Amino acid sequence: MDDTIPRSSKPTQQTIADATGFAVTTVSRALANDLKISQKTRNKVAAAAEDLGYVPDRAAQRLRTGRTNVITLVLDPHSEVPGFTSSMIAGIADVVRSTKYHLTIMQYQLGEDPLEPIRFLVRNKQADGIIFTRTVQDDPRVAFLLEHEFPFVTHGRTKFGNHAWFDFDNRMFAKIAARRLVDRGCRTIGIIPPSQRFTYTKYMIEGFQEAISEFGVTGVVASGFDLNVGPDALYKHVGEWIKEADGIDGLICPGEVSAITAYAAIVDAGLRPEVDIKLVAKQTSVVFDHLRPKIDTVKEDLEAAGRELMRLMLRHLSGEKPGKLQLLETPADNPPD
Repeated sequence: MDDTIPRSSKPTQQTIADATGFAVTTVSRALANDLKISQKTRNKVAAAAEDLGYVPDRAAQRLRTGRTNVITLVLDPHSEVPGFTSSMIAGIADVVRSTKYHLTIMQYQLGEDPLEPIRFLVRNKQADGIIFTRTVQDDPRVAFLLEHEFPFVTHGRTKFGNHAWFDFDNRMFAKIAARRLVDRGCRTIGIIPPSQRFTYTKYMIEGFQEAISEFGVTGVVASGFDLNVGPDALYKHVGEWIKEADGIDGLICPGEVSAITAYAAIVDAGLRPEVDIKLVAKQTSVVFDHLRPKIDTVKEDLEAAGRELMRLMLRHLSGEKPGKLQLLETPADNPPD
């Protein structure tokens, strides 16, 4: 690199061209990772850009290409899964950092229209692709994005079969959890369901009912409350449910908050967790690692889910058909220690 070339406060592609001896058009194509430009040239341009502190003018790029190089993750601040947001972001960021894309986060509040942030992003051309979570069967966000032919990936399935998604197999989670409780001698097994409006609830309850029928035991699905009522209300409802649903000796908790509140409700009812009522919980963080007596868990890796969502998004943006970008993660059935 020619050290005699002065550095401006904001280096441009012309600055890189002057430093490397390439034409501006070559620099532009190299920065865009055009495969028709040799790897040696792309490497030299990239090194010069880093040395000069070059930052692409995203506004200019957007005007020129119609692309923002932005992928937006749309989330709501639910509380039934500790660390959901941070784990998901960490996984997505782990993949996106090596690409030309930037990750932005858009949050909406519980009770607000989940379609509104999607409309805003599409109509104002604020992103090239959208990732969102907590799908429902007839999800209006999916219908809107399909209608506008806008790239997106969902964390969870819908009734629409022709879009990209990543999902955890909650049907298999429920079957694994029920079998473990049966193997430990439980004959009346309860489950605290997620909200009925979410797609994954359907698969989880189907798996639970299949397991109950297969193993010949009694199954009880909690009614009148679900994971979304909040910890205090959940504690109250679980305590009442345990007393009313006489004979429950096994309990499936599809989240850590529900398992912790159930644990407390069992103790406060004068019963012994893991003795009078045995538990199996879905684990998404390290919350249970040092709890005694130890709770049996089936793990869901949300950080890995974030990485897979981002990989699917990149494949979508590269032109792969979204209907072929669908991945169902089967939970590992690792027996408890």
